[in-house]
Order: sequence, then C-alpha cells, then structure tokens
Amino acid sequence: MTTAPLSPIPLPLPLPADNRVLSPLTGYTRAHWEAAADGLLHAAWQWATPGRALLDLPGRPSGSGVRSDGLEGYARTFLAAAFRVAGAGGKDPHGWLDRYADGLAAGTRTPGRDDAESWPLIRDHTVFGQPMVESASVALGLRLTRPWLWDRLDGRTQDRAEEWLRGSLRHTPAPNNWYLFPFTVAGFLESVGRGDAETTRARTRALDLLEGWYRGDGWYADGDGRAFDHYNGWALHLYPVLDAHLSGDRELLAHYGGRLREHLESFSLMFGADGAPLHFGRSLAYRFAAGAVVGMGAVSGHTPLSPGASRRLVSGSLRYFLERGATGEDGLLSLGWHGPHEATLQRYSGPASPYWASKAFVSLLAPADHPLWTAREEEAPSDGPDRVLSVRAPGLLLQSTRADGIVRLHNHGSDHVRPHEGESAAEADPHYGRFAYSTATGPSSAVNVADNHLSVLIGGARSVRRRIHPLGAGHGDGWGWAASWHMPVFPGLPPAVPGLRVESVTFVRGRHELRVHRVHGVPAGARVEQTGWATAPGGSPRSVLHGLYGWECEEEVRAPQGTAYTRWALLPRLAVDTVETEGTVVLVALASLTGEADPAPVGTAVSGVNVATGGGGAESGGDTVEVAWSEDGAVTRIAFGAGASASPSVSVVHTTR
Repeated sequence: MTTAPLSPIPLPLPLPADNRVLSPLTGYTRAHWEAAADGLLHAAWQWATPGRALLDLPGRPSGSGVRSDGLEGYARTFLAAAFRVAGAGGKDPHGWLDRYADGLAAGTRTPGRDDAESWPLIRDHTVFGQPMVESASVALGLRLTRPWLWDRLDGRTQDRAEEWLRGSLRHTPAPNNWYLFPFTVAGFLESVGRGDAETTRARTRALDLLEGWYRGDGWYADGDGRAFDHYNGWALHLYPVLDAHLSGDRELLAHYGGRLREHLESFSLMFGADGAPLHFGRSLAYRFAAGAVVGMGAVSGHTPLSPGASRRLVSGSLRYFLERGATGEDGLLSLGWHGPHEATLQRYSGPASPYWASKAFVSLLAPADHPLWTAREEEAPSDGPDRVLSVRAPGLLLQSTRADGIVRLHNHGSDHVRPHEGESAAEADPHYGRFAYSTATGPSSAVNVADNHLSVLIGGARSVRRRIHPLGAGHGDGWGWAASWHMPVFPGLPPAVPGLRVESVTFVRGRHELRVHRVHGVPAGARVEQTGWATAPGGSPRSVLHGLYGWECEEEVRAPQGTAYTRWALLPRLAVDTVETEGTVVLVALASLTGEADPAPVGTAVSGVNVATGGGGAESGGDTVEVAWSEDGAVTRIAFGAGASASPSVSVVHTTR
C-alpha cells in the first residue's frame, strides 16, 4: 500500500469552533476529537522513516534505545489512527491505514536486524523488553481495523506480522499490567483465526493474575503489592473490557464491565473542574489517557455516569492539556505534564511515550449517533457540591470543593513497593510516597524538600515513606477519613531505627484537612517535620498549614526545581525542633489547599483540640485526639491503639450536633 505524502498543516492542532449548545462546559464535540486525533497524527508522521516502520520523534532516548523508541512511535500513534478509523466505520480521509500497513510490512521483514526499518525483537522484560508493550498496541490496532488493513495484506506479510507478535507470547512480561500485553496479542490472533494453545495460555494466565490483583471497590493492584494509580484505568480495566467488547463475549463483559462500573464510581471524582486528572502515580506523561476508562465505560455501557457527564470528563481532560502546552509548536506531545517536565518522567520514558494518550480516543468507538456524542453535556462529579469519598480497598480518600473545582487525593494505601522488595530510601518515589495529591498541584521533586510529608530527622538524615500499611477508611455526609502506618526509612546506614513507626490519620471536611500523626519510638534529640502543599509563590491555589497541637514552629521552605505546575514552588512546614525524651509524640495540624479568592484563616475552622495520652485510646495505653469544629460544633474523635502494639489500630468517630 502507498499513499501521497502528508500535506503541511498549521500547528498547534487546528480544531473546530466550540459548540456551547451541545457541550456548554467544554465546547468539544466528536468533531473536535477527530480533529485532535488527525492533528496529533499529522505532527508525528513528519518524523517517519522512509519505509514507515518507525517514527523517530525528536528528544532524549529512553533506556530501551532509539530503535525501540521508533517502534513505540509507530505503535502508539497506530492506536489513535485505529480508533479514529474504526469509529468512522472505515472512513479514512487522510490515508492513515495505508501508512501503517506499509510500516508493518517493512518492520517485520527482517526483525532484529540493525538497519533503517526493522523492528526490534520482543524479548523478556529484563532484556530491553519495551517492544512487548508496543506489541499490544500493534495487535489492538490491527484488530480494530481488520477489514481495512489486515484483511488487505498479502499472506506473507500476515505471517511475518504473526511471528513477530508471537514473541510477546513466548517471553516473560514484567510482573504487573504487562501480562495484559500478550493477552491483547493473543486476542487479536484468535480474532483472525490464528489462535492455538499458545494464545489460550497467554490469555488464561493474564486473567488468572488479574483475579489475584483485584482488591475490591473496582480497583486492581498493578501486580502483587499495593500499587494503585492511573494504570487501573488505562490498562487493567481497559484491555479486558475492550477485548470482551470487541469479541462480543457477554459473560466476560459482564464480569469485567461490572468492575469497571464500580471503578468509575470513585475514579470519576478524580478530575478537577478544569478537566485535570489527579497528578498521582507513574507515567503521567500519558496525560489525557486518564480519560480512556471513562470512554470505555460509555462505549461498553458499563458506567454509572450519564452520557453527558462522560463526555464532559473525557473532553474536559483533552481540552485541559491541549490548552496548556501539552503539544509544542511542532504539534508533538512532549515529555511532561503541561509542557516538558523532567521530574515527572521515568527512565522508560522516550520521545514517543506520551502517545499512550492515544488510548483516550477509544471514545471514538462510539459512533456519531451514540448518546456519548448526542446528549447535552452534564456536570462531572467535581462540578457539583463539595464531596468526600473514601475508597477502602486502595486506601484512598477523595475530597472535592466546588468553590475552586480542586480535587485532592489523600494517600493511605498506594505505595508501588512490591512484596519481595525491601524498603530503601534511595528508591523513594514522589508520585506515591506523599500523603496527598491534587488536580492543581504536583509533588516536589526527589531532590527538593518533600511536600505533604511527615519526616523524622535523625543525625542529619531525613526519613521517607515507602511501604504503606492501611488502617481503614470511611466517610459520612460531607466528611471522611483514611489512616495508615509506615516505618520511616533513612538514606545511608542504618536504614531504619528499631521501633520507630508513624501512624497517620487524615480527616477532611470542606476544604480543610485535619492531619494527625502519632510517632512511636522517636529517639530523643530527633526533629520531626510536617509539610503542606507545594504551590507557586503569590499565586493560586494557596497552601496553608497550621499547627494545632505538638508543633513548635511554622516556616516556609523552597522547592527550586518546582513541580509540574510551577517552575519554582514554596511549601509550608511545621517542626518540632528537638524531641526531648524518647517515646511517643502526638502531632495535630490543619492543612488547606484552596483556589478561593479570600478564604477565612484556616485556624478559625477549629474551636478546640484535646489530646489525651496513655490510656484514652482504643486499647490500653492508647492516645486520643478530639477536635471541635467551629462551624457547627461537630466533634471528631481519633483514637489510636496501644503504642507498643505489634498491630497498630485506629478508630475515627465524627459526631454532629
């Protein structure tokens, strides 16, 4: 297959005029989505090799090397093209599929050869395994466009493509969502009559693992352990639900679709009123891929959201990034969040990595007459009244405020530490270890002062939070809480202090965050610190941290490397300069992140604090914190179990008057 070269287009992406009648909140319609897909593809295809097998986008290479990065460019943009063409019933006005057919033929002709077009072989994840990830995008693209691409290929090209794809079935994935890549390859091969025992084994293995990773409340762990993040949406839910949807397997669709529906009950609150997803977890350069699971819910019919609310979420996320510099003047998605941002990246990120954002275009599988596109846009969860929602299985607490549209996530359960791994301060991850994340702020970098963190400072070494042990979560009308404990670990030797443990509770209502910590076994002479949100100096939103009990001083510290939202950041910090005697320290603070123009001083929200130590808690020897709220006289009572107990416990009771 051949086609004419691409005609130049003005950049950044040209989009139709807003339609504020059908989409009063975002202005976007299905035509905007098609135009966005076409614009992204036009820009990326300027960097194709002559044989069209690789898209060598400019930028720093990933750890997998330039050839793997070129395959990544081909595969991930193929997803956008496949959703675009399949959703249009095969209409392909720009000839995208001709280009991908040419590239498939060239890339699989002599795979593994060091020449200008050949694709790298698929190997184990430990041996430059990135091509296994891309094999799933290639297979899914072929499955979506079968009548217009695969079925038009000659038999030899089909055989070569199959042989290359089968490398995914014959090698070892990384121990997480990667098992869904051979699952997806096998699903394609079976859909074109090339299934066998090898494909059956790959699919069975992936689905068996997925059952073991399901934790409840619609949430999967990303492998063994407690990693909960956006991979739930753009991988762990997307692949099995899309596979069942495409195959027409009603039993599987009901099973995995039911979990998707439950997932969206909480995940749909994880977008700010401006469209931003929560800045939390890894691979954030995928940006609006966060909306893929919302689109998949609408396409499959497994969603608690109305069609108008679903479109508001997916379109809000797409518009959020396109308006904030996600594509540069060349129209390419950059490595970062708004624009380029080095601290957001992982080692595996390369120039084409952001094009996993193509998964958001799964929404285009809903045809033009689908309610997703024809219904009038409706408010998303964060557009409505203030909400608090606890999600017990992953240990997350969500808090949204209508006044500024900000959503905050309080993390008491997701740590990205696998069960067999030790806890090393050298591997501290700002995208998991912090106590709180939001849609309006990003974490400070690993080399700056950590935001939203409780640290113990001993001998000049500042502790980090690695493995998180949930202690419970709950919510009521306008309030909620989540709790956890962790063992502080330190850079250098020794990495830990025997008996040192931090037990933490976050209680929220309105825009206020009550942060209560009990530090057990703290050595005499240590310093304890608590930080708040990292924000731009003098800008919006504003970050406040106010000590209520136990803290000795308040200060403001700098994060010169900034965040994904600001080049340079400030954050508030509380401190106990020197712990006088070894033992247990109870600390209470009130935090706030707000975009309100003239908020009331955060300290006025509380009318009284009472702390009882030694005997007042849930067990003998426990500690109790009671906080009275000024607005309505409600009282929050937090009771910790016995300090020396090998099994930490906490109870939270909120009483209104």
